[in-house]
Amino acid sequence: MIDRYCRPQMAVIWSEHNKFSKWMEIETLAAEAQAELGVVPKEAAVEIRAKAGFDVERINEIEAEVHHDVIAFVSSMAETIGEAGRWVHYGMTSYDVVDNGLSVRMVEAADLLIEGVDELIGVLKERALEHRETVMVGRTHGIQAEPMVFGLKPALWAFEMKRNRERLEHARETVRVGKISGAVGTYSNIDPSVEAYVCEKLGLKPAEVSTQVLQRDRHAEFLTTLVVVASSLDKMATEVRSMQRTELLEAEEPFESGQKGSSAMPHKRNPVICERVCGLARVIRGNAQAAMENVALWNERDISHSSVERVIVPDSAIALDYILHKMIYVMRGLVVYPANMQRNLELTGGLVFSSRVLLELVEKGVSREDAYKLVQRNAMSAWRGEGKFSELLAEDEDVTKLLSAEELAGCFDAAYYLRNTSQIFERLTEL
Repeated sequence: MIDRYCRPQMAVIWSEHNKFSKWMEIETLAAEAQAELGVVPKEAAVEIRAKAGFDVERINEIEAEVHHDVIAFVSSMAETIGEAGRWVHYGMTSYDVVDNGLSVRMVEAADLLIEGVDELIGVLKERALEHRETVMVGRTHGIQAEPMVFGLKPALWAFEMKRNRERLEHARETVRVGKISGAVGTYSNIDPSVEAYVCEKLGLKPAEVSTQVLQRDRHAEFLTTLVVVASSLDKMATEVRSMQRTELLEAEEPFESGQKGSSAMPHKRNPVICERVCGLARVIRGNAQAAMENVALWNERDISHSSVERVIVPDSAIALDYILHKMIYVMRGLVVYPANMQRNLELTGGLVFSSRVLLELVEKGVSREDAYKLVQRNAMSAWRGEGKFSELLAEDEDVTKLLSAEELAGCFDAAYYLRNTSQIFERLTEL
């Protein structure tokens, strides 16, 4: 996943080197805190800070023998320090290191994702205002409904992404927590002040209570938040895919010079980026289920969560970052076809104005039920190809005795349906 889809910024966060660098800093900070307490010799803490390092190949070599990654790391780090290395990891358990390192990296990933969301919001806002007067037909159940403007679609997505930004900020705070409390969370071999010191330096908050690990409801919230964001991107991509269908062609994702759509059919311009977004959103949703399964662990901790989150946390962050920036690209370069939108609006011969005719008849004193029957019988005739809806109405004596030709013609003006949309775009300008 890292090699294929990861942007460089996110790749750095989830690299092995960054993981071990975080672990080394945690171990060094803990030694410094212990030195202030007189537990670790101060000269040892100074030496640890000055000489600490690690070698990934050496870590892998040791791990192949001991089958424990943290022990392998601590041994490699101690080797680079020398005599003072015996004070590395003093009084600590593995997840005093692993969990803090994971928390910091999740916070870093959240910050990067929030930056991407902000960029997407800006693009969506720009496209919405650009098309605030681009008239098209709205659809419900995939069937033409009433006139609208295309700008409402990116406006809707912009506000949704604003909510997603707030969700990411909350999830970031939920995982911005650390612990150095020992084997079962009792601080048996380490003073709580060490936890406070290390967490402060890492930008974390000490957990109110922990076992051997931070509780995985936090990680589950983080992953499910990524799912909500991914699902919003899925929603946008699905809409573009729908609008790009040959029969509609109202909007189209960018198609670069030299790009090919099919190995067999040279004419194809497929919405492959949007399809990729939809597909990876499914992966992220699946990972969230695994995160939920990680919440329940035996007693003060078992290791069933560990192998899972080594995959799902980086993969979900990487995949979301990838599809987020793909949608920025799509929305920025989205090709919009107003002429095709107008063509599709006129496709049914005015059927999309049926609600206006219904309301005009009600205003003339006809019961809603009778008015509905009048309009529907003409609409169904139009559906069967027996004439244009407006012409059928003009020939229906039950309609013309209530509505003049001028009043009937006025029912087929899209401006009526759009007279209040400016209020929505005014809200958008304040976003």
